[in-house]
Amino acid sequence: MTAKSSPKILVVEDETFLVKIYAVKLKKEGFDVSIANDGEEAVRLAQEIEPDIILLDLILPKMNGFEALEKMRASSANKTTPVIVLSNLGQEEDIKRAEALGADSYLVKANFSIQDIVAKIRETLDKRK
Repeated sequence: MTAKSSPKILVVEDETFLVKIYAVKLKKEGFDVSIANDGEEAVRLAQEIEPDIILLDLILPKMNGFEALEKMRASSANKTTPVIVLSNLGQEEDIKRAEALGADSYLVKANFSIQDIVAKIRETLDKRK
């Protein structure tokens, strides 16, 4: 990745309202944003665009986020792509399952502002440099 190119982020979220908030904020922050509205589209887009980081919801149509994460990790294109799970599922078992499947971080939506999420994305990307 050259110094000039914007980090590519794939936002996987089916709630239109949240998609708009994330897309506007992340674009303002200098990210190149792609959106997937369901798990199947997430897996396909992740392989196509090879994002620098993935923001993944778990409760999704067609294929849930756990299945999508498992498929992404099985793909050579996304095996090491950082994935931040952003979900309303806050149970310890869900967090452990996501981490076992390869999520780098797990944020419960209700507990984090969009600014917190942006900070977490930057922190995760900085660790990868």
